[in-house]
Amino acid sequence: MSAIDTLPPLREVIAQHQLTAKKQLGQNFLLDLNLTAKIARQAGDLAGSDILEIGPGPGGLTRGLLAEGARRVLAVEKDPRCLPALEEIAAAYPGRLNIIQGDALEVDPLAHLTPPVRIAANLPYNVGTELLVRWLTPPAWPPIWSSLTLMFQREVAERIIAQPGSKAYGRLAILAQWRTEARIVLNLPPEAFTPPPKVSSAVVHLDALPAPRFEADAANLSRVVAAAFNQRRKMLRAALKGLAPDIEDRLLAAGIAPTERAEQVSLEAFCALAREIAKP
Repeated sequence: MSAIDTLPPLREVIAQHQLTAKKQLGQNFLLDLNLTAKIARQAGDLAGSDILEIGPGPGGLTRGLLAEGARRVLAVEKDPRCLPALEEIAAAYPGRLNIIQGDALEVDPLAHLTPPVRIAANLPYNVGTELLVRWLTPPAWPPIWSSLTLMFQREVAERIIAQPGSKAYGRLAILAQWRTEARIVLNLPPEAFTPPPKVSSAVVHLDALPAPRFEADAANLSRVVAAAFNQRRKMLRAALKGLAPDIEDRLLAAGIAPTERAEQVSLEAFCALAREIAKP
């Protein structure tokens, strides 16, 4: 493994600081610095951007982001055991790494960043989906971030890019594809990690669109999609009957057969239905 900077290999860092991965924190460490640099490159040209990283652990991806030229990295780490290793990286890259110790679900790191902002992270498995949904549903669009480059379990990654008619298609696909261009850019086997997880992983890159693909109120769209997929085996006229007493008429007005099921309905049709639901 070739070095990307003058710091020690990650195995030495982990041994020195006794950083055994904790299952309850969703930790699986990537030790190959060539691989973390490759993930960093999937985030695009980092030279003029602030990067938000969630769950850096011992700092493998952090070092990749800095080595690839990130203007500044803001790392949010819940595990206090990792802080000394991250401080060593900060010392090796003066003025370019800031560290916040805390729970990513409870802190607002975006307030500490200067646009343009990219988000890149090997997300802890136990909070990854919730963080993605938050980033996809800010109060205003376009968001402060221009792109997300995130590692998930392969199953979650496939849900993000899923198309109508597939079992993976659902709320996550709608939220991601309504406002971003999403694609899987890298697949990783379990043995790439220490300890190896039981599932494969994948890196998803999402570029924020300047405006949503189709007109719809975000709250109405979320309400319609949640109701439709919460009972995905039911026909839409039954799954959505709680949204409007004349739901069949509204489905027809949106160009959707009342007998269709949620997984058959396109993003464009869901947006049309959200507009119909918004009418008095």
